[in-house]
Amino acid sequence: MLVEATAEHFAALLRDQAPEGLTLCDSPLAPPEVLEMLAGLADQIRPLFCPAAWMIVEDGEIVGLLSPTRPLDARDRSLHIGYGVAPTRQRRSVATRAVADLIAWARQDDRVLALTAETSVDNPASQAVLSRNGFQAVGERVDDEDGPVIAWRLDL
Repeated sequence: MLVEATAEHFAALLRDQAPEGLTLCDSPLAPPEVLEMLAGLADQIRPLFCPAAWMIVEDGEIVGLLSPTRPLDARDRSLHIGYGVAPTRQRRSVATRAVADLIAWARQDDRVLALTAETSVDNPASQAVLSRNGFQAVGERVDDEDGPVIAWRLDL
């Protein structure tokens, strides 16, 4: 299940605390610097597009994060997403279910006509998450930080 991640939720996660009513899983969701980056990104996106991030929650436990990585593209109304799952929850289809939940949400939101994502060419697990959810590989490029990546798209 996806739960909107507010600024207050990120503040709690950065203190290594669970937001009210939820628990943290037994491994960190991400290193502190990544959580700080995601909180800052959500703060930048929130005035332009909301929700700006989601917590991935299973059985009341926060097991990952999913978010737009930039505001909605006004040209084709596509939303570029990224996601991550706590190491102890990986390889359990958590990300596949979370992306499926996001697709269901996006199909009900008239602002969004497509979802896009990028995966490292060396990340077959993330590639499988997108492929299982109907995304199509639409190209490749070299990212300054991540190196070679595959571009993915799902038209809604």
